[in-house]
Amino acid sequence: MTHTVTAPAQDARLGPEIRRLAVVVVLGAFMTVLDSTIVNVAVTTLGQDFDTSLSTIQWVLTGYTLALSMTIPLTGWAVRRFGPRRMWLASLVLFAAGSVLCGLAWSVPALIAFRVLQGIGGGMIMPVGQTMLARAAGPDRMGRVMSVVAVPAMIAPVLGPLVGGGIVDHLSWRWLFYVNVPFCAAALAAAVLMLPRDTERDASARLDVAGLALLSPGLAALVYGLAQAGDGVPLSGARFLVPVLAGAALVAGFVAHALRKRERALVDLRALRSRSFIAMSGGAFVYCLSLFGLMVLVPLYAQIVRGDTPLESGWLLAPLGLGAMVTMPVSGRLTDRLGQRPLAVAGTLLVLAGAALLATVDPGTGRLAIMGMGLVVGLGHGTAMPAVQAAFYRGLPRDAVPAATTASNILIRVGSSFGTAVTAVVLQIMIRDGLPGASGNLREAAAAHRPDLLSDAFTGTFWCSAALLAVAVLPMLAIPRKGR
Repeated sequence: MTHTVTAPAQDARLGPEIRRLAVVVVLGAFMTVLDSTIVNVAVTTLGQDFDTSLSTIQWVLTGYTLALSMTIPLTGWAVRRFGPRRMWLASLVLFAAGSVLCGLAWSVPALIAFRVLQGIGGGMIMPVGQTMLARAAGPDRMGRVMSVVAVPAMIAPVLGPLVGGGIVDHLSWRWLFYVNVPFCAAALAAAVLMLPRDTERDASARLDVAGLALLSPGLAALVYGLAQAGDGVPLSGARFLVPVLAGAALVAGFVAHALRKRERALVDLRALRSRSFIAMSGGAFVYCLSLFGLMVLVPLYAQIVRGDTPLESGWLLAPLGLGAMVTMPVSGRLTDRLGQRPLAVAGTLLVLAGAALLATVDPGTGRLAIMGMGLVVGLGHGTAMPAVQAAFYRGLPRDAVPAATTASNILIRVGSSFGTAVTAVVLQIMIRDGLPGASGNLREAAAAHRPDLLSDAFTGTFWCSAALLAVAVLPMLAIPRKGR
């Protein structure tokens, strides 16, 4: 017998238990999400310090991302088998240990291996935290608790390049990893003191080995191939086609396996057939693809067209995070009152408006104007994301929450990877078409000193992002109205 995720009808407020749980989740999730981008600005420094090629040192970033992608599918089974509190503590310990070892790394292979260890721990932290919050909140408070989850998911990637740039400029690169340790210690202490003991564990839960063998390598191959495209590998080349086609085949094989399996699959797709979840599967994927594309385009525009430093270009994204922080708490409350559809649609349309504004920039556009456009995107994202994440859980039974959390995190992870890759490819095509004799290589474009033509290429790419956001609205309109 299953039980729908419910909360006490007489109290729709966030009580002290949920507030304590939210503190624990934010403390744990923030550093793991920040770590996805904080190292990006140090690639050149790491290559020089270890005297190795850029293609080799890129694995410091790729190894972490691939480990995250491969670990996320394990979350649902691990929560059922061992309990969310135990998995939360284990994930934090793994992430902290990986951070310390990365800071102590003596060679590139050692650093890559320790980044993989970090990714294994970090891959479960966000979905386990979402699972705990979703179970505790129930449908009447889902919007507000998902606004809590969205804070580290949005703010940390924006702050990452800023924090990373400051550390690289003034400290050793090793502090990119040591900075995680005090945060992890605080998160562990908070979890030990505040998290209730696990009462819902199923010692008989079996790991879907066949599903794991299909889904985890499939996701890793997809993310790897898309990362290659984002780095400029031709779409017709084997370095892109082989991993992407292999990954797509493995993921498709997992879907067929999961729908056919009588016992619970690694991600129980049969339990996720609600109209709201199906709508958000498409809507959230395209939305994340578009949003992460914008987050790549803005700093690239600053560096290639304006000639800004990486740190200066990072500051252009700061208003995006600020805008999200302003609207997220409000959106969480309104989502619980009005339902997910109005906020998801309105927020996405506001992000679309920000993308359309960014499509008007030219070499004479001032820094403050660009930051204002980013603020519009942030306000829209803070409005949309709590509703988007809450919609994944609407109408699902309580025991389907881990599967919904795992599936939504996979969609967001792959969608963001698609966004980076698609944006890079579209921009390269626009540069090649607009700049006579150009191959589309970004370094070549930066050296061309033709800001007018380069700005036109970015304009076209911003319009592509805006068009994708318009597409993302369509499945969101299929989210059931509140009360249905």
